[in-house]
Amino acid sequence: MMLNILLVDDHCVVRAGIRQILQDADFKVEISEAADAFSALKLIKQQSWDLVLLDIRLPDRSGVELLKLIKADNPKLPVLILSTYPESQYAIRLIHGGAAGYLSKDADDDEILNAVKIAAKGKRYLSPEVAELLANHITRGIQDDKMDCLHETLSDREFQVFLELAIGSGPNTIADQLNVSAKTITTHRARILQKMGFTNNAEIVLYANRHDLIT
Repeated sequence: MMLNILLVDDHCVVRAGIRQILQDADFKVEISEAADAFSALKLIKQQSWDLVLLDIRLPDRSGVELLKLIKADNPKLPVLILSTYPESQYAIRLIHGGAAGYLSKDADDDEILNAVKIAAKGKRYLSPEVAELLANHITRGIQDDKMDCLHETLSDREFQVFLELAIGSGPNTIADQLNVSAKTITTHRARILQKMGFTNNAEIVLYANRHDLIT
């Protein structure tokens, strides 16, 4: 088996580590790399891929947004998320967005390789942590407890801002990370508070901690 894999991560050390894991696998791989969303989209348009390994945080566009763009033009292209973010933050949202799986970069080599093989076959890889999250998500949906899923009413960009606010980041810091203006972040914050029925950042922090959305 030969897999043509595109590795998208802005840290060269991380890319080197994942590349080494893949090259030591019991199957053959051809690996190309991209350090940002722009380069990734360009490479995806230029050739065919069996799998994209995607980090969430990129310098020019978030992995959440990039996943949407990839799936819009290449709905059958498997995209496996490898991230340092806890599963509780993004896994459900990204799985619903079409990701083939969500895996922590702390996963051991065998699990990463197993996830790659499963995702490359067009199947979905669910780690035990993500499977449990999905089960809880379905249970909450059946119970229709709206107070437990207020964050799910947020758009992807609003959710990103919500998480940054929850860890105490200010508007200017968040704006720099997301490549937008501080005014835009202020507008997102206002919408978040309105949608969730909150009045201040303290309530955002309390909610995020109560629902294990931040570490």
